Amino acid sequence: MKVTRNSKRQIRLQNILFVLLFVLVVGLLAWLSQHYQYQADWTANNRNTLSAASVGVLEQMPEQISASVFTVDSGAMRQHVADLLGRYQRYKKSFKFEFINPDTEPERVRRLGIKVDGELLLEYQGRSEQITVLTEQGITNALQRLSRASEPWVVFAEGHGERSPFGKANHDLQVWAQQLEAKGFQLHGLNLATAGLVPGNTDILVLAGPQVNFLPGEVVLIEDYIRRGGNLLWLADPDGMFGLEPLAEQLGLSFDPGVIVDPTAQMFAIDDPTFAIVGDYGLHPLVEGFDVLTVFPRAAGVTVEPQGQWQADGFLFTTERSWSETGVLAGEIGFDELEDVAGPLSLAVAVTRNLDNDAEDEVEPKQQRIVVVGDGDFLSNAYLGNGGNLDLGMNMVNWLSRDDQLIAVPAKITLDRSLNLSRNASMVIGFGFLIFLPALLLLSGLGIWLKRRKA
Repeated sequence: MKVTRNSKRQIRLQNILFVLLFVLVVGLLAWLSQHYQYQADWTANNRNTLSAASVGVLEQMPEQISASVFTVDSGAMRQHVADLLGRYQRYKKSFKFEFINPDTEPERVRRLGIKVDGELLLEYQGRSEQITVLTEQGITNALQRLSRASEPWVVFAEGHGERSPFGKANHDLQVWAQQLEAKGFQLHGLNLATAGLVPGNTDILVLAGPQVNFLPGEVVLIEDYIRRGGNLLWLADPDGMFGLEPLAEQLGLSFDPGVIVDPTAQMFAIDDPTFAIVGDYGLHPLVEGFDVLTVFPRAAGVTVEPQGQWQADGFLFTTERSWSETGVLAGEIGFDELEDVAGPLSLAVAVTRNLDNDAEDEVEPKQQRIVVVGDGDFLSNAYLGNGGNLDLGMNMVNWLSRDDQLIAVPAKITLDRSLNLSRNASMVIGFGFLIFLPALLLLSGLGIWLKRRKA
């Protein structure tokens, strides 16, 4: 090709156009990087991504959420918190957060009562929450509390040997109660004999496994609470109703005789035959999407024939191999067709009815909700950590308080912190890096040396 003045001019023009286009492409990539982001979470349980439960909570909070982190740290700790809060901001653009150095704003720190370095202040619709545990579980729990217009009252009946929400014994409910308080519920004990009524601001009344009969007058108070539209969680046990027969009749409830026996428990190394394993959940909203096994020690089957305006649905069902044993639970235990009740059995029911609207502008009727479970042990301190017992207990209370969208947020465990290799895989990697790769480099170098020597 003959080089002329015209060809030189064209080559120079092409070079200029190439540089301009290159700069334009780089500028567009920089602009795109500022306006669009893509992240992929390859961890075993997506611990760097917000859980569906956290996203659900954010969707229930339409207004702006403000977060202030008080810390003097400007290094790794600050970056960790920024990454954590950034996950919330990616799902909700109106989630704003800032870092504040307590040393530069001592008056604000004193006014807000900030006491710990790294403390987080969340603000929403004029309400605020301060937390020191900066994890997704801690932050989302605080957001749940802020999302509630008020703190629902959960009232536990006392005076009949019930499981106590404040007791530390294995049969008590303290661990579950602490989780309820973390979600924004107010817990109170109630002795019906001395109080004379169920308080009008009670959102949920809990009957947790009484051991002594209720007085007839106390039962009348509970029945009146139900007639007024109150919500109820009844954790019954197979030992009897303890004077609550009129309440069961009011709701159309009956309990199967005996204790549920489930041979399936042996597959989970449980030697006690009175442990019922539940993996079959109905279509009720309370257990929608729930797929974790739950464990129920010494449980009774529950059946219901709704009366009047009441409607009922079962949502916990035992396996087909189970049955309700009416005989002595000792020695060889087998199913007796004449005496025992064959499975699968309904272990819990949800009973509802529509109430008259208090306000004329309400389109949908207010719904009264009652949950009856044939076991109280599954929420006790001793068994709460088994399977999905805790999540199921939280779902029950959220549903009873009409917070259908607020579900339990599981703690994310780092499943992939360590790399576990088989012996063969370890040998392959070891020999590969210690012998194969060095030998390959040595042979490559030797080959190049011989080639150059021949040349």
